[in-house]
Amino acid sequence: MSAHNLYFIYHAARLMVFIFILTACTTSPDPIAQVTATHQPTLPTQLPTMAPTFTPSPQPTQPPPATLTSISTSTHTATPLATATATNTPTPSATPTPTGCERRIFSDDLLTIVTRTYGLSRDYQPADLVSLSDYFPVDITLGYPTQVRQIMVEPLIQMVAAMQASGLEPFIISGYRSYSAQAIAYQKWQTTYPESANIVSAPPGHSEHQLGTTVDFGSPELPEVVGQEDIEFHTYFYLTSEGQWLLEHAHEYGFTLSFPREAFELTGFYYEPWHYRYVGIEMAEFLQEVGMSLTEYQLLNSPPPCIP
Repeated sequence: MSAHNLYFIYHAARLMVFIFILTACTTSPDPIAQVTATHQPTLPTQLPTMAPTFTPSPQPTQPPPATLTSISTSTHTATPLATATATNTPTPSATPTPTGCERRIFSDDLLTIVTRTYGLSRDYQPADLVSLSDYFPVDITLGYPTQVRQIMVEPLIQMVAAMQASGLEPFIISGYRSYSAQAIAYQKWQTTYPESANIVSAPPGHSEHQLGTTVDFGSPELPEVVGQEDIEFHTYFYLTSEGQWLLEHAHEYGFTLSFPREAFELTGFYYEPWHYRYVGIEMAEFLQEVGMSLTEYQLLNSPPPCIP
């Protein structure tokens, strides 16, 4: 083979090798690029609109006000409520309805209840007060400016006259006492005789004397019975002739013993045998017949009184 042919073959071989290498570099995949390509998702050019795959729950509708309910904690049952309009609209009233206290405070009812629990307003005063000095001599009133309600004057005159006709010598120590006067009296007893203050006196507003239908009787026998010269009030009054007559006959003239021995738990007051209240003949005779105190009758037959 000639040198020319050898030269040609040599260069042809080099050319083939070059073409082979060039072809391999341009067609063989890059391993890193190939791995990356397998983990990259092919994104579409336009995202589709996704239709919902769930059914929405229907929205609850608000019931009308009249069907609103509340749950009772004791029964766990639904109880209809009134509509907001019905419960929130006030009813106009030209004259407010008086409460039980107002009716009671301004009443001159002969059966008004007064105890240590149920009292009277500081403003209450009977409208028909009169002075006993216009009807009795000084040996009955002892010169005290005692007042009582007009409605009881005539029965009181008749009862005192009957006592005198029986040879007794009653006198009247006290009658109507205002709220402020009762406050002074109560304080006096608390200061002077603290050990017996609650026996013979009541707090202001809680004395039947404010009603004007109550009187305290005295007896000339009491100082001797008690053994104390200047005594006015004592439970031993029931031992005097005047005390015994009143216990037996006062109901015939419409008077009743307000605080008998057995009524302490009801009235809150100790036994006061000198303290009589006018309630009318019919009521006084009824209480005497059944052996019942006025307070017991009031609590049994009247609505519970208010506490002002």
